[in-house]
Amino acid sequence: MSKTSLLSKSTLLSVLAFASLGLVAGLGGFTVIHARGFSYFKDDPSACVNCHVMTDQYDSWTHSSHRQWATCNDCHMPHDFVGKYTRKAINGWNHSVKFTTGNFPEPITINRRNKEVALDNCVNCHQTMVNDMLLGYRPDRDDVRCTDCHGNVGHLGVG
Repeated sequence: MSKTSLLSKSTLLSVLAFASLGLVAGLGGFTVIHARGFSYFKDDPSACVNCHVMTDQYDSWTHSSHRQWATCNDCHMPHDFVGKYTRKAINGWNHSVKFTTGNFPEPITINRRNKEVALDNCVNCHQTMVNDMLLGYRPDRDDVRCTDCHGNVGHLGVG
């Protein structure tokens, strides 16, 4: 094999690698812009209706007692910086896969881990009110949850 053919093969591989990276970056950028991806870094509840399947939840929240006290992030995200953005990244990935493939339940439902985050936030915000009820409560053992009685308090009429 000549030196010229080796150089052209390595050049060709470099061009293909950069073209592939450009394609991935371009499609990724288009997706982020089209899906309004940067809006999820803010604390604006209207970001939750970027996807039409959340319209019922958003509309019901606007009429709930929690509207004046809590945004979506207050209830549905951990309150520490790392936990919040880790959960947002995981949810963002999962949502993009599910919405791209169309493989999600309608009406949309909360998964187990996100429900646990929301329940922890219920107790965190209402600690003084529920303190006596929580004496002896062990989340790893007990099955009673806030949402057993207050299932749609933040989303009136949406199950």
